[in-house]
Amino acid sequence: MTSAITILTDNFADWETALLNSTARLYYGFYTRFATPGGQPVTSSGGMLVTPQLALEDISLDELDLLMVCGGSSWQSGKAPDLTALLRAAQAKNIVLAGICDGTRVLAQAGVLDNVRHTSNSAANLLETGYAGAALYQDVPWAVADQRIITAPGTAPVSFTAEVLRALGIADDNLAGYLAMHGAEHGQANRAHLAA
Repeated sequence: MTSAITILTDNFADWETALLNSTARLYYGFYTRFATPGGQPVTSSGGMLVTPQLALEDISLDELDLLMVCGGSSWQSGKAPDLTALLRAAQAKNIVLAGICDGTRVLAQAGVLDNVRHTSNSAANLLETGYAGAALYQDVPWAVADQRIITAPGTAPVSFTAEVLRALGIADDNLAGYLAMHGAEHGQANRAHLAA
């Protein structure tokens, strides 16, 4: 069974990893868990209270396939946990690493994005971290995958879901249809906007 852990902090962005976790658990049978600093309950930006299964400090990388960092305002608060050792160890074990929105800042701060193509909410968002990967930044509105590391702006949860699952070897027709359904409104909105 594929095992995934999503790291959450207070004020995490509800929508960013919800589609991925739901799809992975419900349709593909992943073992999904959530981790927070100290294993304490956290409240999302939308007010959803989440009680995690484990503390960040208790994450074991043994038999873990995916480690994901959800975005949220805490990552720029100065009170965010330091995940550098955990993320570098996961990268060394070839575990799929994923960050969306300000979760990409966490990957950048850990040095994980220094040698892979990546994206974020903006190039400036990552430059503030002092990371060494700016030359590989991709200024695109969708997820970018490179060497089992997936990054996305906070506005791209559908392509983020697709790229993470592809990195885990899932890319079937059912998934393509499911993700197309979730992204359909964007195509229609774009066509309507262009026609106006």
